[in-house]
Amino acid sequence: MMRSAHTHDAAQVERQTLRPNQPGADATATGKQHFEVLDGLRGSAALLVVLFHIQGITVGWQGSKILLHHGPLAVDFFFALSGFVIAYAYDNRWGGMRVRQFLTLRLIRLHPMVILGVLLGFASYLLDPFAGDAQAASWRMVLVALGMGLLLLPTWSLPNRFGDTHTLNGPCWSLLQEYVGNLAYALVLRHLSARVLAVLAVLSGLVLVACAGALGSLDQGSDWRSVWMAPVRLCFPFLTGMWLFRVKDRLPCVRLGWLPLTAVMIGVMALPTWPEVGGLKLNGLYEAACVVFVFPAMLVLGAHSEPGRGMLGLCKASGRISYPIYMVHFPFLYVWMNYVANEHATSAQLVVIGLALVPLVLLASGAAYEYWDKPIRRRLRMWLHDRLAITQRP
Repeated sequence: MMRSAHTHDAAQVERQTLRPNQPGADATATGKQHFEVLDGLRGSAALLVVLFHIQGITVGWQGSKILLHHGPLAVDFFFALSGFVIAYAYDNRWGGMRVRQFLTLRLIRLHPMVILGVLLGFASYLLDPFAGDAQAASWRMVLVALGMGLLLLPTWSLPNRFGDTHTLNGPCWSLLQEYVGNLAYALVLRHLSARVLAVLAVLSGLVLVACAGALGSLDQGSDWRSVWMAPVRLCFPFLTGMWLFRVKDRLPCVRLGWLPLTAVMIGVMALPTWPEVGGLKLNGLYEAACVVFVFPAMLVLGAHSEPGRGMLGLCKASGRISYPIYMVHFPFLYVWMNYVANEHATSAQLVVIGLALVPLVLLASGAAYEYWDKPIRRRLRMWLHDRLAITQRP
């Protein structure tokens, strides 16, 4: 039950569980309907990441003042959603698709925003008016960081950049893991049965729980100190997302709309940090439980659900700019970090400016989608289509 069995399962799921196209619903390039609620949840998670970062910087990361203590778990939700969507979009396409074509399609989908995010981070590093001497780095260091960043490769951390592995745009660390997951899917995971995926997910889940319990938090993997945690955070949710798609038609069909699921996500991330009791780091175990139990349940509920009355347009818009939000917000926040640290503004001023940053990031993300991501991907898809047409001529 390797290749042919899971391809048949994917096709069967598509026939039996996908909803009829709604008026105005988005579709993939191959005509498959989007899961609108999951698209909306992707946008909800991206916005929560932005709010977590803005509010955390505004209050100087004082734990008692932070509102979304578990905001970094949005990344783990992204990994789970990615595994689910990759399996849905590509499981039944391998009869006429090669690994090179798959990887090209994924680069077209992901890399334009990687490039824009790194370029914005580069500009932010050079032009930040509030940094003072904190970012005094040699041109050689900055240019090497730029070149490596454009290739999504880790490099040494520049001054005033938290020791991040992707020093010009911190969130790129998770995109590198996304690429690793996509490569693993193309080379190995797509061949595995749902049962084998389940076994691998359980094993990786045990590792995740053990690491979270030892560290006390899953907010790990973005810097050189904890870089080893990046693949640990990827494995369980990505494998589980794939497995959930493969067995989706066997699971109870329970529906819950975008807004209720977003409320659940906010509740999960807004709970206070848990203490250590008797040497047991409850906070890490709580966050692991969210990834192991809550997020897979949200995936299943969202995949079976309709957006709700009047919510389709919001879900579509949320899904479209979720990736741009995630990739462009950090360069703005680097400047905000230096302003908070060096300008000695009053608390009221910080709150007002911090709130104003939210619509600014949203506008920048919408512009990035409309004038950068969408046209570049369209041109690249046309190029790939023409190239394949040429190579397939008799």
